[in-house]
Amino acid sequence: MLKKSQLERVEGERWCEEFSAGYYGLCTAGGMLSAGVTHLAITPLDVLKVNMQVNPLKYRGISSGFITLWREQGRSALWRGWSGKLFGYGVQGGCKFGLYEYFKRFYTDLLVDQQRSVIFFLSSASAQVFADVALCPFEAVKIQVQTQPHFARGLTDGFRKLYANEGLSGFFKGLFPLWGRNLPFSMIMFSTFEHSVDLMYRKVIQRRKEDCSRAQQLGVTCLSGYVAGSVGTVISNPADNIVSFLYNKKADTIRQAIKKIGLVNLFTRSLPVRIAIVGPVVTLQWFLYDTIKLLTGLPTSGGLTRHQKDPNLLLQ
Repeated sequence: MLKKSQLERVEGERWCEEFSAGYYGLCTAGGMLSAGVTHLAITPLDVLKVNMQVNPLKYRGISSGFITLWREQGRSALWRGWSGKLFGYGVQGGCKFGLYEYFKRFYTDLLVDQQRSVIFFLSSASAQVFADVALCPFEAVKIQVQTQPHFARGLTDGFRKLYANEGLSGFFKGLFPLWGRNLPFSMIMFSTFEHSVDLMYRKVIQRRKEDCSRAQQLGVTCLSGYVAGSVGTVISNPADNIVSFLYNKKADTIRQAIKKIGLVNLFTRSLPVRIAIVGPVVTLQWFLYDTIKLLTGLPTSGGLTRHQKDPNLLLQ
């Protein structure tokens, strides 16, 4: 337990109180920065992943795929769609992390007798619904820029051309597959993260979070983030393949996309490259997000704030 003087010092360093409007704003800003930067950094892998999904005969593996892209389209092709990654996933990350914090508090107060997994699932799903609506227009442009070299010069030009060609509906035709991909991913990812954090403190470190150093807390965050990202990737892979097929007009409907891809390929196509992308990306997102929290005097992520007498519910 922290002594009174330590608690006063921590409180004095905080930029805002937990669960205030400023707190949710800070979480949103932290989510935007962590998600935008990390997704920007892995743009070349994302370009390869999308091309493997829409043209698997040509782009068969990670190494050969990069060589083919570089040889046929030049070095710049590896960074195609970078603005969609930075801004699109930045907006999505802000909504996802900020609203998750809000909904976790909301459902904790509303569902007093529910176990933690229910709260984690509901909170992450509620946040992701709004996050994907914000992401969808950016994703529509990004995928076409990455797979059609002459579609547009960049994000602004891509928005204009997509609207001219398909109207407003063109920006949101992949919304349901996005929900199909990201809702299960988000629910599994956040829940796995929360349970991993709890397990690390109870079984491995065997100390309360507040009694651990900042380095130890960030270490728990990184390990839990990697596990959460890897598990979520496997769950969401089928929908990710469908999204790429729809936006590249390889199929007109979800049913057609599933038929063309094949049931086995839904789960296996581009899975290695997605694991290579998502595991480290989710880890780095949680690391940056919790670093921002620590630097502003807030506790790292993981835990509920009520029901501390109930051993079946998560303690901080």
